[in-house]
Amino acid sequence: MLGALVGAAGASLAGCASPSPAAPAAAATKTALYRNVGDVLEHFEVDADAATLTRRGVVRLPAGLQYAWPHPSRQVLYATSSNRGSDLPGEVHHLSALRIDPVTGALQALGAPVPLKARSIHMSVDREGHFVLVAYSEPAGVSVHCIEADGRIGDEVAQPAALQLGIYPHQILAAPGNRKVLLVSRGHNAHGGKPEDPGVLHLLRFENGVLTPLQSVAPNGGYGFGPRHLDFHPTQPWVFVSLERQNRLDVFQLDGERLSSAPLFSRSTLGQPDQVRPRQLPSAIHVHPNGSVVYVANRGLATEPFNGRNVFQGGENTISVFAIHPRTGEPTLIQSIDTRAYHVRTFALDASSRLLVAASIAPMNVREGDRVTAVPARLSVFRVLADGRLEFVRTYGVATEKNFQWWMGMVGLPAVT
Repeated sequence: MLGALVGAAGASLAGCASPSPAAPAAAATKTALYRNVGDVLEHFEVDADAATLTRRGVVRLPAGLQYAWPHPSRQVLYATSSNRGSDLPGEVHHLSALRIDPVTGALQALGAPVPLKARSIHMSVDREGHFVLVAYSEPAGVSVHCIEADGRIGDEVAQPAALQLGIYPHQILAAPGNRKVLLVSRGHNAHGGKPEDPGVLHLLRFENGVLTPLQSVAPNGGYGFGPRHLDFHPTQPWVFVSLERQNRLDVFQLDGERLSSAPLFSRSTLGQPDQVRPRQLPSAIHVHPNGSVVYVANRGLATEPFNGRNVFQGGENTISVFAIHPRTGEPTLIQSIDTRAYHVRTFALDASSRLLVAASIAPMNVREGDRVTAVPARLSVFRVLADGRLEFVRTYGVATEKNFQWWMGMVGLPAVT
């Protein structure tokens, strides 16, 4: 039986019960990997010693999974789903709670899925495990949902009507301390005669589930600034941001309720920054739990016609590894390693931080002389070395058919005594 995730409820705050902070989860002894293909969410057992993934089971969501995030207790996985895509209209959008078996990692529905107002491109859970934070790209929006004591999804928390969200929000994430939230709005490149839409980082106060503006950071007015995702250093006030539209890693400083107005450092995410191909874009970014390195995924997506088929045009499909200076936060590229896949959208570290697994979303036709090979979507497995560099181990092919492997993540299972 699923125990209470949070302390006993107190007075009502913003329409939610006011629980004590969630108790820290026990140290993980095993890792479960979850990935989707369309509306199917699959569970794999991770063997960090052998660097292997073993498929264990599946659950189905109301529509294609968009993003997922575990509760801090690691007893529940929250997931958003939608039947809408970039070029596909749809009206089925939900937030689901899935119980995680603490021994096996198997998933089971926890309560009914909650309808959402639009497709959610990103979601997360606050650091104390009280709320689910949801970001919507088009139309731009956010929503905050209470988490009940047993992990079920509760009421939505009303937000200020005049909240500024920017153009195309792509990530929402609580900062260390859980009193601030950063909303990352990417903007758009100029295209088809339409001018560029600027990007922005919104720093928001977070109190009892309510978001209120603190600061908006948009260097050069947000032009030439297209942030996609960010991550925080575990012990220092540094925020590492991947800029999708610029193939760049920027480092900002977060002091109290102020974010530096300009980056402390800017670095190309690419191993060959002087050879940028069309549709070359970074995606996910994660700081190693020990704070020594930050990882950024690079995606080369462009194709060109060859013998009646669209084939890969060239570019980097890599994980870039940056060493972080322990006193200044300056990132230095120490490795750019091929993923042996195309369009890596998500990646994650296992609970021991000894493995990194990267997930590509779809197959790609690749030309080798006059021959064309169809490379499937893949899970690419790497060992993490002592200095944070990666060592390739193997790939697992993924049959996506007409769907996408849109998201992948790993959750450390709490020790059971």
